Amino acid sequence: MSDAGVPHLAPEAFPDRARDVADLLTRYWKSLESRPVTPDMKPGDLLRGLPESPPETPSTDDDSWSGLLGDVERLILPALTHWQSPNFFAYFPANASAPAMFAELLSAGLGVQGMLWATSPACTELEIRMMDWLAEAIGLPDRFRFDRPGSVGGGVIQGTASESTLTALVAARARIIRTLAEHSTSVPDDLESRLTVYTSTQAHSSVIKAAIVAGFARHADDRRRIRLIETDEHCRLRTDRLREAMLADIQAGLIPAFVSATMGTTATTAIDPIAEIADAIKTVTEITSTGAASIANPWLHVDAAFAGAACVCPEFRHLLHGIDRVDSLCFNPHKWLLTNFDYDAFWVADRRALTDALSISPEYLRNAASDAGTIEFRDWHVPLGRRFRSLKLWFVMRHYGLEGLRQHIREHIRLANLFESLLRADNRFEIVQERTLNLVCFRLRGEGAESDAANKRLLDAINATRRIFLTHAVLPKEARPAGGRLFLRMCIASPTTRESHVNDAWNLIQSLA
Repeated sequence: MSDAGVPHLAPEAFPDRARDVADLLTRYWKSLESRPVTPDMKPGDLLRGLPESPPETPSTDDDSWSGLLGDVERLILPALTHWQSPNFFAYFPANASAPAMFAELLSAGLGVQGMLWATSPACTELEIRMMDWLAEAIGLPDRFRFDRPGSVGGGVIQGTASESTLTALVAARARIIRTLAEHSTSVPDDLESRLTVYTSTQAHSSVIKAAIVAGFARHADDRRRIRLIETDEHCRLRTDRLREAMLADIQAGLIPAFVSATMGTTATTAIDPIAEIADAIKTVTEITSTGAASIANPWLHVDAAFAGAACVCPEFRHLLHGIDRVDSLCFNPHKWLLTNFDYDAFWVADRRALTDALSISPEYLRNAASDAGTIEFRDWHVPLGRRFRSLKLWFVMRHYGLEGLRQHIREHIRLANLFESLLRADNRFEIVQERTLNLVCFRLRGEGAESDAANKRLLDAINATRRIFLTHAVLPKEARPAGGRLFLRMCIASPTTRESHVNDAWNLIQSLA
């Protein structure tokens, strides 16, 4: 206890307490395979086991510490959905690995707040290098890197892909306003109310939420300035419909501002045709010869939140075809690249468009490094404060190397291929969408509402066992005109999943079907 009476933990006590936490985590990881994937809980169950008021007096002795860790094992672990379980096949993953955990501990222990280069040069400069490493690892063009001659692009760590989409949208709006101001004697008073956003019906909900936060929409169903573009039978954005929507909006006096393409949709991992979308944008701007819309090019953003990780393998880099023509892109190493949540990698082709939109320099943040033009990541996203997140990727890439990361991705794709082959051998099931990577989309055969109900019953029966965990989605009518659109998603991406787990999952699904 300090002289002031504050019960800080003495530095010499830290190793023993840290070892206790490491022991708890070791027991947890060893138990994952035997634990039910989802908890046997009802809303409020944990709340009833927790005191309603905080403790008044300190509890710093060893017995109190043991009691706290005991409560973690007694109360918290049984109330978790175990995302790292080898039998977790739901949603998309949130991969964790020991190197990233150690880096997270180190980041917390160092207590860095890296809002400026001056507040911790290592935080800024390691992040610059890690974003370039990651750009090289997935094969991005030089225009997105800091270290290439003539490049004005670069990358930054965001918390999630949702934050990247919002940031890109704000930058797009600022670029259009600035461009129009440079080419016009005056900017229309109603300019912002005329800017429109485009994405596919299969895009992540974060695009709509970004539009709400940025003021393009009042609520989730407000479609006055958000266009959800129809998809084709493979759930990919239709570029002809995009082109038609943009031209119709321009004729109505609106200004296309932002297009979000998806590389790996949430429901089916469909890959929007990036190059064709860029062509559609180019065509629209070329044939619009008058008015504000002819001056303001829409910003093209690519959300590759999940699928981007696969591009560490050269054989999947074709998914990025056309990426040299986009303004920004992002993907989440915390999904499939063994880098603990949260960690989204966001790149822009022109960092000036981003910083012009988000830079605010009050006197209390002014310093010599900033004035000299040093990269200041506080100007690259919404928050001012920044954690030392680049340590996680540094540890992961140095431990696994690119080859280890490629093996990680390829093994999951191999297991997905295995599961798909098992499904195809059972004529009760059908594959509803062509598999892109490691997500298998399947259902019991049939059409109409009753078929959907049967598949929902199967899903509920599977998850009720708590032995594995799957989720569902619904195909758009373009992909399934006859009806019967609800399907099951089997995403194989846990670091601990082996072939035996896939076979056991299949045996369970078969028995319940």
